[in-house]
Amino acid sequence: MPRDLAKTLSYLTIHLTVGFTVAYLLTGSLVLAGGIALIEPCINAVAFYFHEKVWKRMDNNRAKPAESEEEDFRQRVLNPLTLLQRRAARRRQGA
Repeated sequence: MPRDLAKTLSYLTIHLTVGFTVAYLLTGSLVLAGGIALIEPCINAVAFYFHEKVWKRMDNNRAKPAESEEEDFRQRVLNPLTLLQRRAARRRQGA
């Protein structure tokens, strides 16, 4: 069995055990605790999916300012250099 799968299954076992134990201690019902222990990880999986989407969107939004900073650099630094090069070329042509 691949290590990642083994770790996932061991974490799932711990998660279900903790969930069941807490639910049983709070409710005193084996059936209710079992239901909570099974439903809660499913809800968490859906929540995690949306959590990841939000984080990816935040990462994408962070990338955009870097691109605009690069564009700003081009506008401020590279364009004036190009302008100076054009001026120098005109002077050489006129001389």
